[in-house]
Amino acid sequence: MERSKKGLPETKFQHEFISKILRLVSIALSLFCLLLSAPAQDRLKSNSSQARTQPTLFIIGDSTVNNTGQGVQGWGNVIDGFFDKTKINIENRARGGRSSRTFYTEGLWDQVLSKINKGDFLLIQFGHNDGGPIDKEKARGSLKGVGDETKEIVVEATGKKETVHTYGWYLRKFISDAKSRGGIPIVLSPVPRNIWKEGKVVRASSDYGKWAEESAKAGTASFVDLNEIIARHYEKEGQEKVAGTYFTTIDHTHTTPAGARLNASAVVEGLRKLKKIRLRKYLIEN
Repeated sequence: MERSKKGLPETKFQHEFISKILRLVSIALSLFCLLLSAPAQDRLKSNSSQARTQPTLFIIGDSTVNNTGQGVQGWGNVIDGFFDKTKINIENRARGGRSSRTFYTEGLWDQVLSKINKGDFLLIQFGHNDGGPIDKEKARGSLKGVGDETKEIVVEATGKKETVHTYGWYLRKFISDAKSRGGIPIVLSPVPRNIWKEGKVVRASSDYGKWAEESAKAGTASFVDLNEIIARHYEKEGQEKVAGTYFTTIDHTHTTPAGARLNASAVVEGLRKLKKIRLRKYLIEN
């Protein structure tokens, strides 16, 4: 019995000692795992920070810019192949069937504007749908020119009242809004249609191309004469090849995938000439 009594304190001491050792080992393992996970967490934070600070190129326009219909494609659908996407994000927000007016009135512009941050870029190309009726049919036309005149109308199909502005007013609105968010807007004249006269592509230099340039100047934004750049490429290749390679037989406006790539390369050609625009540094070198 005496040996048993003497042994009890010793057994209790051993249990307490072992428990302390196990607690210390557990703490040490926890610290070790924490140290191992820290670099991974730092990398995740770094990658997340990089994603937030990486600029975005937003593109707005019509179906000549964004189109994924059968046999056709817009240049905005393929232009990302010309950029280093590890350094810049590309968001093609163009919407088929829209004019400068309806892109604004349908709230599509507000959706883009809310995403623009300081240092982001904006490509603007409208005109193909701006020449239609302002109150009948699709009621998407804008007033011609770049002035501040307006017209009060009632949309025939809906009975909705609306104040319609000029094509130039809507472009200047996109420009000023983008700038207010720290964005860098670039205006493009509309791509040419497959319409020829005496062996030459019919330009938009007397209407929407001209007004696009004037709007860019009024808003102190950069301008790319995309209409002229593409027209020269078409004329170099000839009317027959252009019709058979870059357009379908459906219409003279929407391009094939090959036409989309040519137009996208023309956009890039124009951007490379803008020496003061940082967007050039995100282009992949030829």
